[in-house]
Amino acid sequence: MAVEKRREGETIVLRLSNGPVNALSAGNGFVDQIAAAVDEAAGDPACRVIVIAGAGRMFCGGADIGDFDGAPTQVSRVRDVIAAVEACEKPVIMAIHGMALGGGLELAMAGHYRIAQAGSRLGLPEVTLGLLPGAGGTQRLPRLIGAGAALDMMLSGKPVTAEQAASSGLVDRLVDGDVVEAALEVARGAPPLRRTGALPVPVDLAEAVDARRAKLRAGLSQAPARIVDCVAALSDDLAAGLALEARLFGELMRSEASRGLRHAFFGERTVARIPGLAADVRPRDIRRVGVVGGGLMGTGIALALLNAGVPVTMVELRAEALSKAEAAIRKTIQRDVEKGRIGQDAADARMAAFTPATELEALAEADLVIEAVFEDMGVKKQVFSALDAITRPDAILASNTSTLDLDAIAALVADPSRVVGLHFFSPANIMRLLEVVRGRDTAPDVLATAMALGKRIGKVGVVSGVCDGFIGNRMFEEYLRQVYFLLEEGALPQQIDAAMERWGMAMGPCRTMDLAGHDIGWAIRKRRAVEQPDRPYSGVIDRICELGRFGQKSGKGIYVYPDGRTAQPDPEITRLIEDYSAEIGLQRRAIGDEEIVGRCLLALVNEGAHILEEGIAYHPVDIDMIYLHGYGFGRERGGPMFQADLMGLPAVLDRLRALAAGRNGWAWTPAPLIERLAATGGRFGDLDFQDGNAQ
Repeated sequence: MAVEKRREGETIVLRLSNGPVNALSAGNGFVDQIAAAVDEAAGDPACRVIVIAGAGRMFCGGADIGDFDGAPTQVSRVRDVIAAVEACEKPVIMAIHGMALGGGLELAMAGHYRIAQAGSRLGLPEVTLGLLPGAGGTQRLPRLIGAGAALDMMLSGKPVTAEQAASSGLVDRLVDGDVVEAALEVARGAPPLRRTGALPVPVDLAEAVDARRAKLRAGLSQAPARIVDCVAALSDDLAAGLALEARLFGELMRSEASRGLRHAFFGERTVARIPGLAADVRPRDIRRVGVVGGGLMGTGIALALLNAGVPVTMVELRAEALSKAEAAIRKTIQRDVEKGRIGQDAADARMAAFTPATELEALAEADLVIEAVFEDMGVKKQVFSALDAITRPDAILASNTSTLDLDAIAALVADPSRVVGLHFFSPANIMRLLEVVRGRDTAPDVLATAMALGKRIGKVGVVSGVCDGFIGNRMFEEYLRQVYFLLEEGALPQQIDAAMERWGMAMGPCRTMDLAGHDIGWAIRKRRAVEQPDRPYSGVIDRICELGRFGQKSGKGIYVYPDGRTAQPDPEITRLIEDYSAEIGLQRRAIGDEEIVGRCLLALVNEGAHILEEGIAYHPVDIDMIYLHGYGFGRERGGPMFQADLMGLPAVLDRLRALAAGRNGWAWTPAPLIERLAATGGRFGDLDFQDGNAQ
C-alpha cells in the first residue's frame, strides 16, 4: 500500500498502488496518503504539473466497498481528496490504463486533463450495488459528456471503452502506448487548468431528465430514481449538487436493497474460496470434456462449455436424439451470430469443437466427463459403471444429479476420489449457478478443478455436501411444501405467484414448476412417501399430475398455455383445488400476501439452518448465492439467510414457534441453530463455517 512518487523534470508523477485493483480505501489510510501526496506536490515550488496514474494492471477499481459499512467519515475522506484534486492550483493530468471504475473514475473526472490508453474501460457501476456515484460523479459526468449520455452510463452501470470515452469527451486524449509517457508529453506543454465542476450545465439537462424519469421502473432499489434526482439538481452551484448527492448516497447505503446487493457482491467472492483446501492444491488442466446425454440438460451443458471455448464430445446412444441435440446447439450458436453477440468465425469455431458420438468409447481420452442422463439411480449407476471401464484412470467423472446420493454413485467407480457432482440449472447455458457437490471421497484437486471449470464457463460455483437434494433443491422442497399447503388452505396459484413476484422472486413457484415440469417432482414425491412417511405433502399437486398436466411442455400444468408460453389461470384447476379442500374437510379461508411470503421465506430459512448445522453448506452466504443465481431470488433481497438476519433471529424463532403450534406444525420445528443464535443475539452473517463446523 503506497502512493509512489517520482519526479520527471517539472512534473511529479504519483502512482496509486493499493492491492490488485488500487481501491480507494479510506479504512486502511490509502486515501489519506493520496491527499498528502497531492498536497505535497501542490506545495512544491519546483513542480508545475501533477500526473496521477495507477500501478499494476489498472488505474483504479473504485472505492473500497468495505468502507461503506464503516464510519461515514470514511466515504467523506474520498470526497475530500477528490475535491482537493479539482481545486489544485497546478494542472493535474489523469493517466488512465486498464480500468477506472466508480470512485476511480470520479477521481479521474476531478483532474484537469484525462488521457486513456486504448483498450481501457471507464464506468460508474454503483447502481448495481443499489447506490449512486457518491463522490461527485452525478455532478461532473453530465458536465463532461451531456446529461443524456451521463444518465445512460450511470443507470446501466456498464463501462464504456476508452474509444467511446474519447468520442464523448470523457477523456481528452487516447493513446496506444505508455499512458504515463503521453501524460508527461502533455505536461511539458503546460496544459491549462480546467476544473470539471466549473463547466456549464449541459443544454440537454431538462429533456434528458424527463426522458429517463419516464422510463424508471418500480423496484426495491431506489438508486435509479435518485441518480436522476441528482442530475436534475445540476446548477451553477456545484456545492449544492454535491451536498444532495452525498445525502442521497447515505440514504441509499442504509437501504435494504443496497445492503442486499452488497451482500451478493461479497458473497460471490466468498463462495469461490473452498474452506480447508490446502494452499498447494491446484486444479487439473481440462482440455476436453465429455457430456453423456443429449437431452435438454446435456445440450445446455454442452453449449455452456462450447461458449467458453471448451471442446466437447457428446455421447447420446440414440442417433435421432443426438442429431436433435446437435441441431439445437447449432441453432443456438447461430442465433448469437444473428443477434450480433459473436461473429461467424467464432460460431464456426464453436461447432468445430463439438464432436457427436453414439458410443461411450468416444470418451476414452476426455479429461472430464459430465453425466446428464435421466434422474434415476439405476440409469446413473449403469452409466458410471461403464465410464469407469472406458475413461482414463485420471479422468474426472461428474454427475449432474439434482437430488440423488452422489456417494452411492461414486461407489460404482473403482476410484471414488475422481467423482464429483456438477449440478447445472436449466437452461444450463444461461443459468449462472453451478452446485459443485463434494462426495465423501472426492479428492481435493478434483473439487478445485470443478470450481475452476465453473469459473471458466462463467458460472457461480457453490460447494455442497451430499444430502438428498443438496442445498438448493432440499430447501426448495420445503418452499414447495408450504406452497401446496397454501393452495389447499385457501390461496390460488395466481395469488401465490403474484405475491412472491411482487416481493422479489423472478417467477412465482407455481409458474416455476410448470416451467420445470411436474413429472420429476411427482416421481420424487412418490419416493419421499416411502422414505419419509412422516413428512407428507398436500395431495393437491399430485391430483394435477394425475391428469397428465406436467406443465408448459404438455401445454397444461397448474396453468394453461394457449400459445405454448404464456401462463393463464385455468378454472378447471381452481375447481380441482377447491374440491380437494372440501374432500379433506378443510374450510378454505382468505390468505393474505404477507402470510404467503412469510411462510415461503421461513420455510427456506429454517431448512437452510438445518443444512448449515449438518455441514452441507460451508457458509450461510453459500445458501444465499445458490438462491440468487439458481432460483430467481431477488438480488436486492440478498438471499434467504440474509433476510433472516434482517428480520432478526429472535423474531424468526417466534414466528416458527407460532407456526409449529398450528396446522402441519411438524414442518415448522425450529432448527437448533436458529434457537442457539436467537438466544445469544447472533446472526447468520457472523458465522463462518469451516468444513461444516461453526468457528
